[in-house]
Amino acid sequence: MRSKAPLALMEQMIMLLVFALAAALCVQAFVKSDAISTGSEARDQAALAAQSAAETIKYIGGDTENALSGAAKQLNGSCEQGVLRINYDENWNVTNEESAYQLTAESVNTDVIGMQKAIIQVTANNNSDKQDILFKINTAWQEVILNE
Repeated sequence: MRSKAPLALMEQMIMLLVFALAAALCVQAFVKSDAISTGSEARDQAALAAQSAAETIKYIGGDTENALSGAAKQLNGSCEQGVLRINYDENWNVTNEESAYQLTAESVNTDVIGMQKAIIQVTANNNSDKQDILFKINTAWQEVILNE
């Protein structure tokens, strides 16, 4: 009578192979979900930073140069050549060093007298030359013009 041990061993090896394939798929799913979660968190923080900058710019008001430079002072950023820049590290703390994220705000021309407008965008600085735009928002406010 022949032994059934080789058949049982073959069955165990097939079960082990199926289990290994399933485990590999699960690990890939967990890695992908972590990447998606990290990206979503960065977009949420970018939206929060952009909205905060927009509200600060509108609060300061006036012409766009005044609004952007005042917002730069209040938000610990810099304003050079009419562009507000705020650099953030990987934990979304404002930094003056090399940054993981950058918020920029630039004025946009409008045809309406007394209406000021700026576009704010937050980008992720990757190791490559390409910057990924995480969030972009337009903001507008009315400049107070006194009649003399």
